[in-house]
Amino acid sequence: MSSLHFDSTDLGQTEEFLSMAYTKMSLGGQAERTRAQVTREAAGSLWVDELTFNFDLAHDAEVPMGKVCLCSVRSGGVVRRYFPEGMEGRFAAGDVFMYSPHDRPYAGVIKGAHYDLLMFDPELLDQVAAAAPGRRPEPVRITGDRPVSRASAQRLRSAVRYLHDHVLTDPVARDSPLTVSTASQLAASVVLSVFPNNALLLPTAGDNHDAHPATLRRATAYVDAHAAEPITVADIAAAASTTGRAVQAAFRRHRGITPMAYLRQVRLDGAHRDLRAAAPGSGTTVEEIAARWGFHTVARFTSLYRRQYGTAPRRTLHG
Repeated sequence: MSSLHFDSTDLGQTEEFLSMAYTKMSLGGQAERTRAQVTREAAGSLWVDELTFNFDLAHDAEVPMGKVCLCSVRSGGVVRRYFPEGMEGRFAAGDVFMYSPHDRPYAGVIKGAHYDLLMFDPELLDQVAAAAPGRRPEPVRITGDRPVSRASAQRLRSAVRYLHDHVLTDPVARDSPLTVSTASQLAASVVLSVFPNNALLLPTAGDNHDAHPATLRRATAYVDAHAAEPITVADIAAAASTTGRAVQAAFRRHRGITPMAYLRQVRLDGAHRDLRAAAPGSGTTVEEIAARWGFHTVARFTSLYRRQYGTAPRRTLHG
């Protein structure tokens, strides 16, 4: 599902739609005139929704949503409760918060609000980071429902706008598996930088011990062979038989870059080959090749390409 639009003044229709779009829920509202509007742009497991309710809408979801769900309030207010503890939060215009943990039921009241939701599969958090080591491996989780700072809240709002404008509403980018993969990883990384969580980002002593040239060779060999596929740091670490933190440390120690920067370089080289190989008159565009290799926007791709090759990709394509 790439896009979805809903507009209704019927509370029964709204309940049916929200149960389909999110999770089974029951609604209650008291208003002479009710109107609910929902717009969704999605690619893969990444969703950005815009919702508007012109009345107070109580909702009770007994089934967990199964998605990491972050909310940014534009106007109005939101009251939200988690279960079973009944933890309550009240949010107003300008607030950013976690709407619901992926594995817990929730309830609350939308108070004539206009807000945005960023949603993705919780496994994405594990793909970009790992939980702090303990007796048993744990999944990465968000441990607080409010951002660590006002500046971080603004960073999430900016990321949501960027994903909406440059990935999810761009047909070429949205249909590119690599672009969707990198955009999804960007979303998960931003969320981990904004909200308290149990991820361990710095390498341990064991990670530093594993950050040797052999780890780097295995990691670069995997990236070279799979750059045209949607891959993550977790995939690279698994191929190198170590942790993501050790891979990060190996690249920084021996290459002075991150694994994802190396992956971006390999993909840039792939795009360069495709630009040179495009047949005259084939109709191939720079935008198509950029999206094919996972670059979100032509502007970003052009900047990286010019820095690497000293010319614009359009000139290579038509040269």
